[in-house]
Amino acid sequence: MTLPDLYSDDADETPQEPEVSKRSRGVALLLAFFGGVFGLHRFYVDKPRTGIAMILTFGGMGIWYLYDLVLLAAGEFRDGDELPLRNWGVSESPFLRRHLVGRAEQRVSELEEEVDALRQQFNDLAERVDFAERMLAQQRSLEPGARSPRPSLPAPDS
Repeated sequence: MTLPDLYSDDADETPQEPEVSKRSRGVALLLAFFGGVFGLHRFYVDKPRTGIAMILTFGGMGIWYLYDLVLLAAGEFRDGDELPLRNWGVSESPFLRRHLVGRAEQRVSELEEEVDALRQQFNDLAERVDFAERMLAQQRSLEPGARSPRPSLPAPDS
């Protein structure tokens, strides 16, 4: 390989991110901390054989348990597919995400319909109040001895 080949900007060569496990490092660390002597974290990362071995040896008399805790905290613990657990967060499943998005969109459309219905009811009520005010004003103007609609100023005293 020559020096110019090393520094060439080829669009075909995209740097690939290292593969990491889909499982959560935080969940595995909590399982290891609270149930590590029973190998709960190993069942979580799909290593059931070593999980059973941890149950039978009570976490290797605590040594294996502590070793796994250090590996998990450092981010070097690997799952059943030999991928490192690096992500602290829990990733959502695509099914759950689609289901929640679908439900959210449905709920938003229901709320929009309810708001439109309330807006229509409010407009109807405003029209009725306006009509009632006009009817009352007309009724008052027809009564005998009713005041004129225009207020008059008192005559100045001379």
